[in-house]
Amino acid sequence: MPKLTLDRILQSQGFGTRKYCRELIEDGEVAIAGNVVTDYKATPDTDGLTFTLFDEEWIYREHVYIVLNKPANIECSRKPSHHPGVLSILPEQFTWRDVQPVGRLDHDTTGLLLMSDDGSFIHAQSSPKRHIPKLYVATTHDPVTPELVAQLLAGVKLHDEPGPLAALSCRMLGQHEIEIVLEQGKYHQVKRMLAAAGNHCSALRRTAIGGLTLDALELELGEWCYLEPEHLALLAPA
Repeated sequence: MPKLTLDRILQSQGFGTRKYCRELIEDGEVAIAGNVVTDYKATPDTDGLTFTLFDEEWIYREHVYIVLNKPANIECSRKPSHHPGVLSILPEQFTWRDVQPVGRLDHDTTGLLLMSDDGSFIHAQSSPKRHIPKLYVATTHDPVTPELVAQLLAGVKLHDEPGPLAALSCRMLGQHEIEIVLEQGKYHQVKRMLAAAGNHCSALRRTAIGGLTLDALELELGEWCYLEPEHLALLAPA
């Protein structure tokens, strides 16, 4: 595979059009190993490449895999309709790189959201065949009861679903708080299951996907981080 020229490298990392990236290089804004590079046709090895742009160090990433602790009132869409889109709260490079959410969280649902520019990864993580458990914490309008927990574990019937849907696990966290683990990922599933069981979801937060948890990542609302190989391994099926 032919090596990428430096302008194409910058373009691939989301720093703008190829023409703009050339201008950045020719203006002396890019340095590699401490040396300013002004030749946009240079072909540095991308394996382990780090470079400095505007005095900030960057690591070359063929693809980006990130996790966001999504705030409320943010839409998981590149073309939002009623609320700001999720890319509006992330660095502009991700928009240039065509980063997309992996699946969806409702605009009022908070918590762990995966995003990437790797189409194969997005497809694989979104596939129902992977059976990756997802953990949610729901705040309920009415008190949580043992009967509610039992119903969710036994399965409830939802409209347009051929059979009952059941939680993998479910437990009461507080008088109005319940933890639910699902693997199906149906539309509005937690909210619809709670409604079918006779309660109402007034707030919802996703706290884990597979073995990847927000607690371990220590991300505040609106914060994000890159997923490194050890994080990605936690998303594999058990």
